[in-house]
Amino acid sequence: MLNAAGREIPKEIAGRRLKPFKGAFATRPKKRLYGPPMKSFYPGDNKLLESVKEAIKKTELTDGMTISFHHHLRNGDAIVNMIVDEIAKQGIKDIKLAATALFPVHEKLLEHIKNGVITRIEGSLNGPLGEYVTYNGLEEPVILRSHGGRARAVRAGELHIDVAFIGASMADDYGNANGMFGKSAFGAMGFAYADSMHADKVVIVTDNLQPYPVTPISISSTLVDYVLPVESIGDPSGIQTGTMRITRSPARLNIAKNVVKFLAKAKILKDGFSFQAGAGGTSLAVTKFLHEYMKKNGIVGDFVMGGVTGYVVDMLEQGTTKKILDGQDFDLRAVESIGRNPNHVEVSHIEFGDPHSGGCVVHRQTACFLGATEFDLNFNVNVNTHSDGLLLHGIGGHQDAAAGSFVTIVVAPLLRGRIPVIRKEVTTISTPGETVDVIVTDKGIAINPRREDLIEAIKGKMEIVDIEELYKKAKSLVGEPKQPDFEDDIVAIVEYRDGTTLDVVRRLKK
Repeated sequence: MLNAAGREIPKEIAGRRLKPFKGAFATRPKKRLYGPPMKSFYPGDNKLLESVKEAIKKTELTDGMTISFHHHLRNGDAIVNMIVDEIAKQGIKDIKLAATALFPVHEKLLEHIKNGVITRIEGSLNGPLGEYVTYNGLEEPVILRSHGGRARAVRAGELHIDVAFIGASMADDYGNANGMFGKSAFGAMGFAYADSMHADKVVIVTDNLQPYPVTPISISSTLVDYVLPVESIGDPSGIQTGTMRITRSPARLNIAKNVVKFLAKAKILKDGFSFQAGAGGTSLAVTKFLHEYMKKNGIVGDFVMGGVTGYVVDMLEQGTTKKILDGQDFDLRAVESIGRNPNHVEVSHIEFGDPHSGGCVVHRQTACFLGATEFDLNFNVNVNTHSDGLLLHGIGGHQDAAAGSFVTIVVAPLLRGRIPVIRKEVTTISTPGETVDVIVTDKGIAINPRREDLIEAIKGKMEIVDIEELYKKAKSLVGEPKQPDFEDDIVAIVEYRDGTTLDVVRRLKK
């Protein structure tokens, strides 16, 4: 099938019938939300578990089931490895792993993939696991979804979770939990909401058991089957990975300054402004420079949607935004802030970006600033694979923010080393070009021809180049890059946030 993004996709793969992407807002829901079995808990019952082994037994985990985890501790997480190790010891096989994202800290899962404990994955891959899948694949293609798209899939029953293991830095023996306090505090628990509401069984995993009732309540006891105390859920310092640090490159800092200049010249940056920043170093620089400009010019925004960093906390504390809406924290300053500031508000990823809800936050954003491993002449953006074909990153909230924001700005250098970031066609489409409005590079700014309003608003105020000119510039500097050598086998499916198929990732020849 040829989808609306111009990509050929199979009608069916591994028993899964694929629906082609038809456009960013073309697919509407036609069914009801998935409901898990009803729970009961009476006076005298006990939710506390003594060990991971008991958790596996009590939840009746067996071959072929689906387990989920959330990645708020990012590269500091200890729960996924802990649980899967015990599943392997119990001789359980053919598990589908539906973690919201996996990081280099989860590299030891490779042994469980090779020995048949894990045979399927639905979730983002970062680093070694993604590289392994690129060359080897799994029994079924990995399903890659955006944050909002995953929440939608769980609520729709398309991603059915048998057992959700939810890490919490504080919980009571009844199952009320949050991530805001304790030695392993990581902040907002936005990813865990959908799983807690729709998984058949829910286990809270905590290293900080406190007397009932624990407040604030992020995950309610009414949704929880068991509570598993452990020595450590992970290391919060692992939250701030390399992509969470502001760039030091003069060229990329200049890109960030030009984003702010563009917004100001186009008269978009004014009172009531709201935005979401991506996770890259340049996007973080945009946040810093936005705050400085707004403070200098007395501009007060309505909200910032996060992933939240200390740069966003500065905006709240110094009065350039009224509220932070937070689904995930990206550094420890953000973790500290959400625990004490009433205007730093926790939201779920249903509220963040589920397109099949009554209204998600991204659909009210003025702007978003997103990164790219590649972009192309049709403004399509790749964040999953590199130009060499390696699957090394997840989609994150990229699709969601791009679709919902009034203006979507992608920030990227024209070249990385001797490799052009601009291509005739991106290796993988992660976000369709119809939802990308502006691309800001170190060699010029291009506006999507669809956005005649932005072209008119900036005319005569800043120099704008045709995206073809950026392509020609890159080609003159480094020539035409070599294309990856792919097999026919599909190792991953890129879903759009509405559940349709946007693209596929094919196995890379060794």
